[in-house]
Amino acid sequence: MHQRQKPSAPEHRSDPAADGGALSMSHNDSRSLLNLSQLVLSAGQIKPSPALKHSKITYFEVEILDVQSKKQICIVDKVPPASTVLDVKHKFHKACPQWYPSRVGLQLERNGPFLKDSISIQSLAVSSIITLYFTDLGQQVGWTTFFLTEYTGPLLIYLLFYIRLSTIYDQVESRKNFRHPVVHLACFCHCLHYIRHLLETLFVHKFSEGHTPLKNMIKGCAFYWGFTSWIAYYINHPRYTPPSFGHRQVSYAALAFLMCEAGNHFINVALAHQTNSGNKTCFPSPTYNPFTWLFLLVSCPNYTYEAGSWISFTVMTQTLPVGIFAFLMVIQMSLWAQKKHKLYLKRFYPEVRRKAAMIPIIF
Repeated sequence: MHQRQKPSAPEHRSDPAADGGALSMSHNDSRSLLNLSQLVLSAGQIKPSPALKHSKITYFEVEILDVQSKKQICIVDKVPPASTVLDVKHKFHKACPQWYPSRVGLQLERNGPFLKDSISIQSLAVSSIITLYFTDLGQQVGWTTFFLTEYTGPLLIYLLFYIRLSTIYDQVESRKNFRHPVVHLACFCHCLHYIRHLLETLFVHKFSEGHTPLKNMIKGCAFYWGFTSWIAYYINHPRYTPPSFGHRQVSYAALAFLMCEAGNHFINVALAHQTNSGNKTCFPSPTYNPFTWLFLLVSCPNYTYEAGSWISFTVMTQTLPVGIFAFLMVIQMSLWAQKKHKLYLKRFYPEVRRKAAMIPIIF
């Protein structure tokens, strides 16, 4: 019987040293890879390539057509979404230098309203191409220039008639006739009225960045300057006759005039303070100042006081030109008050719905 031999050991045994070397190399590679990773992380994030740095931005193309002929005037391209109508006007001015931004009127539709400068172009876009209609608004002037010019004229014109220039009145007749005290008082009140307007224009009222056509300023100056010349000519004439009821009529009318001037000023200050503080959630309420209590009855007390000033001036001087001017001013003030009252009804309905526009109790 053959004895079964024990199986011999395999020829290729794993060498412990070799295995250890292999494990050592694998461990070293892992450590090297770990060190390399830490080095990359410590160096910061890898910067993306320039091609990936800029995201894709969609630009708009604004086509500007003439509102009358519908002919294309120019195309303003590469308009960013964050641009406003004013930005488009500036780019349009670069393409067409004869039309500066304040002279450009842009409409979304031919018969539509003019777009405000603060409107975003993105809000008008239906596609990447926006069509706007251009209207030449004519030569423009700022609101501050408008009011300063309109109010400075009456102040200077009245003073020219008050000193009785030889080119206006006969000097011999001017020296003979004695001036009634109401003539001096009327000059003081008239100058006070327009000086208040000028100071409020400079320091109280806050006008928008908008403009108005030059023709509007010419019409306003013609109205105020023309009536001032007519009024001043009669009041300062050497043959001017004082009011019928004498000193009492003049005194009461002058007191009413000064109260209306003070009330108008305090109302304008209250409205300006409301605008500056940014509190637009409620209608202006009366304060401890009695002149602001008119807010309880009317929504536009500044127009009420303005009309009261001219009515008082009419009673104080008792002249026909002043009466006609006061009548026209009451009509104009009532129209402005009605327009402003409608805006107040939209914004402050609960507070304004029981108020009159300008004259108390009359709605």
